[in-house]
Amino acid sequence: MSQPVELVEPQKTSRAKVILNKVIQWLPPALVAAFMRFDRKVDGALSFFFKHYGKSRFMVAMSKKLQYLGVENLWNKSPKAFVYFFIFYLIRDTILYIIIPIFFARMTTTS
Repeated sequence: MSQPVELVEPQKTSRAKVILNKVIQWLPPALVAAFMRFDRKVDGALSFFFKHYGKSRFMVAMSKKLQYLGVENLWNKSPKAFVYFFIFYLIRDTILYIIIPIFFARMTTTS
């Protein structure tokens, strides 16, 4: 008797990795090499920033704390860190969702 074969699901790749690979293939190799050299000098902070959609390591850590502590407990634990976290998100979201779309809208209209 033969054993039933287990189906193995292919490893899922994130959408960000697929997009990043396509962008890297499109860029000139010299530009990619220069980016990677600079990224190594800053201990991978630049690639981390892009992989996490504009979040710093601090923001990722604070997001996790916010999820398991809640807003009020996070504030009670460290008001200063909470304010930095809030300001970083406010600046990041303002740039991503307000300034960049306005910039592209102005570039694409002929008024």
